[in-house]
Amino acid sequence: MNWTHSRRTILLASALTLLGCPPPSGPTDPPDASTGGPDASTGYEWDGSYVPLEETGNWSGLGRLSACTFVPGNGACDLSTFDLSACDTDSLVNAGTEGHYLLTSRDEGPAAGDPPFINAIPFKLPTDGGTPLLGNLPMTEEREGNVRLYSNHVSLADGGTRRTALVTCESPQAPEFTGCYAFCRNGRLVSTSTVKSDRLTWRAGESEASGLELVSESRVDIGYPVDIYVTKGHAYVVSVTMVASKPGGLTVFDVSNKAAPVKVKTIQLPGDNYWNGVWAKGDALYVASSTKGVNVFDISNPADPRFVLSAPGDRLYTHTVFVDGNRLYATANSSIALFDITTPLAPVELNRYATHLPYYPHDVFAIGDRLYVNYADMGYEIVDVSNPNDLRTLGNFSYPWQYSHHNAVGTFAGRTISFMGGEGAGEHLRVLDITDPANIVKIGSFQLRAPISIHNMLLVGKKLYVAWYQEGVRVLDVSNPTQPTQVAYYNTWRESDPGRGDYFDGAMGIRIPGDGYIYVVDTSRGLMVLREK
Repeated sequence: MNWTHSRRTILLASALTLLGCPPPSGPTDPPDASTGGPDASTGYEWDGSYVPLEETGNWSGLGRLSACTFVPGNGACDLSTFDLSACDTDSLVNAGTEGHYLLTSRDEGPAAGDPPFINAIPFKLPTDGGTPLLGNLPMTEEREGNVRLYSNHVSLADGGTRRTALVTCESPQAPEFTGCYAFCRNGRLVSTSTVKSDRLTWRAGESEASGLELVSESRVDIGYPVDIYVTKGHAYVVSVTMVASKPGGLTVFDVSNKAAPVKVKTIQLPGDNYWNGVWAKGDALYVASSTKGVNVFDISNPADPRFVLSAPGDRLYTHTVFVDGNRLYATANSSIALFDITTPLAPVELNRYATHLPYYPHDVFAIGDRLYVNYADMGYEIVDVSNPNDLRTLGNFSYPWQYSHHNAVGTFAGRTISFMGGEGAGEHLRVLDITDPANIVKIGSFQLRAPISIHNMLLVGKKLYVAWYQEGVRVLDVSNPTQPTQVAYYNTWRESDPGRGDYFDGAMGIRIPGDGYIYVVDTSRGLMVLREK
């Protein structure tokens, strides 16, 4: 996914960008359980009552993350920039010296805002004595007693300098640590933050899995795999390009034998290799392209997709796609394009919805005449699409420092309930009563480790299946939507896997086509087929 959180890529110089079912097309295809279905209130009967919850944002009341401070006017970005007098530096003997971490950072600068900006940055301390990485910045390590300073100095073509520094302050509990971050340019202190670490191992008390078991795993050799669609006995995995030497594309697996999927084809197009979303209807496969809009493939022979056309035909950055009935929805630059796909291989554009120019929508969910839009920095939006020539905004849900990312909608006790996931530090699952779109009410929430956020989710009956980046796959019982409860999990993320270290890392794509299996895409491990125990 090639979006940019406007301030998120500036703070800490992380420079990280990325990367969130139709009726059966043949007699062998089971119905896809991931889109709609019967009223989810069958079985356990939630009575529809709730206490409205106040929305206070992701980090209500979060104070400074470390006791260290900054020496006013010191733009050297070395140890002299930091005041460690209030730090318990003796405790740093317990701080970790290797492994993968996420650093939560709190902006402490004069323009930090209220509430201040909170970010999360990957920090990798190699076990082999290699170069530490803060985001994608190589850092040099220095030690003074138990204190560690990690810095990066760059000489610019204009004769100036750019310096980044991270210093440790104390270790409240092994292997975690807190500290301070500074960014300097030409000898001037530009930005300052306090930070605290989270070591990226499995959550305390967890094993590899509970309630889910691994049936098979198959490596994806191209790009950085991010999404999946399963139909016609095949899994279609799309990948984005994270480094030029490893372009993305489409990988096709025959999954007729779930225990041993067979890779049957890979597709890459010249100059068009950042494919972030995928969906299908009948014999048509729709792939979200960062340069061509929606690439349409003919999958009448499911093992051999054939490129047909790009819709709507002009150069568009398309991040995600979604199909509901005879409608295809695609995020298209700073709008959402609506297509008629009565003839699946020949989409006809009907209109575009764009209410927050120049901001980009991230993802959508649709049922009937309602479109539910994750409008990223602009919140969560509900749109009446009954008349494609007259698209009407019905409501919006917003909160401070938001990044609305993905959602699933169902009916519980006669009420329309949305499960909305945000992306970024502190983002989590919010449960919203959207029965009256003009009066959206928060009624529940669920969160794991604060720096790790949700990618994609599917509502199947009364269970919500979540691809949760480094937290792997999580299954929540939402029969009472005011109190989501975890009932199963599978930790797909392992520190030993090759290529680990990005913020957008781990379980990303998830599909449940109704054949008794859960299909997951992990950025390192590729296609993983799971089964509930």
